[in-house]
Amino acid sequence: MDLHHLRLLRELGDRGSVAAVARAMHITPSAVSQQLRSLQRSARVPLTERRGRRLVLTEAGRALAVAAIEVSTALDRAGRAVQAYLDDPAAPVTVAAFHSAGLTWFGPLLSRAGLPPVRCSDEDVAQAGFPALAADYDLVLAHRLAHSPPWPADRLTVVPLLHEPLYVAMPAGHRLASKSSLTAADVSTEPWVCVREGFPLEGVLTAIAAAAGRPLDIVHRVNEFTVVAAIVAAGGGLALLPGHTGRPGPGVVLRPLADLPAERHIDVLARPESLHRVAVRTVLDALRELAAEPPP
Repeated sequence: MDLHHLRLLRELGDRGSVAAVARAMHITPSAVSQQLRSLQRSARVPLTERRGRRLVLTEAGRALAVAAIEVSTALDRAGRAVQAYLDDPAAPVTVAAFHSAGLTWFGPLLSRAGLPPVRCSDEDVAQAGFPALAADYDLVLAHRLAHSPPWPADRLTVVPLLHEPLYVAMPAGHRLASKSSLTAADVSTEPWVCVREGFPLEGVLTAIAAAAGRPLDIVHRVNEFTVVAAIVAAGGGLALLPGHTGRPGPGVVLRPLADLPAERHIDVLARPESLHRVAVRTVLDALRELAAEPPP
């Protein structure tokens, strides 16, 4: 049964005539009659009857009109509850992030005054896996390479946070450390530490191999950048490390690639309805402010 049709039935019982209902609802009497007939087709007993020239409710119609009041009241109460939830500035907000973003921003976010409760989760997934996380979290910090396919903006809201440069990391005593910038040819003969297949930074190594005309020697596959930095510092190979969210540590130097674009986009992904909540928008604003701060 359609709620609007139920309301017309109630109005007929209260106002006493089709004409009065039409005036109150700002529709024509024929439209009222047509919609009441549509409601009647869903009922097993007559809801209205003729008394002279007037259409009135039967006993069944009056019972359904009373039920319509209860339905309308319940829906109004539900709507008010949803609105209160949307407007609640202290409602918890769930945030997921890949490892280096979580390392960089979870702590400052949790220590920031004036925010609603934030529930943090780390989600280290391949690039294609980030959009699906928006079904489970209010805000998802995701990353992709500058020239990789964009996020599905037809079903997600995408808020850019940061364009982050990616650098070649090497031990401080490495033969290439004296150079201010590097080329694909410089680094193509070195052993490499790479992320696992399908993860965004792998695309830069693919581009290096293509530019150099030879496959790279990938000896380690590690996703966590703090572990990567430790391997690099120990002489285990070169690696790509981010310039803003990375923590290379002592003994590791970073050099840019001069002949290839090497950067990634860090974005916040969210379902559009999540951003209707005041608390979610507050946390999103805080993330944008934190991302605008200079790196340590």
